[in-house]
Amino acid sequence: MVVGPGAEIRGSTVRGPAVIGARTKVVDSFIGPFTAVDADCEIVRTDLEHSVVCAGSWVHDGGRIIDSLIGKNVRVRRASGQPRATRLMLGDDSELELP
Repeated sequence: MVVGPGAEIRGSTVRGPAVIGARTKVVDSFIGPFTAVDADCEIVRTDLEHSVVCAGSWVHDGGRIIDSLIGKNVRVRRASGQPRATRLMLGDDSELELP
């Protein structure tokens, strides 16, 4: 496991091999094996496995996320309002599997 300078891990489990980038906060989360979270990210109440999160992104209340790539400066959060629905903005040549 590699943890960058200034990274903060609170109430969380990180199971390597994993990389947590500089100044990244991981709070009440699980970072599973084969996961890399780049610098200046925030992962809160989320389980990540076999995934990459690029710089400046945050995931709050993301549930369990596996086998995923999250680009730079992306914001992922669980909607709290009603009605519950999935909103998507997907770029060219994207692939998405919904449960």
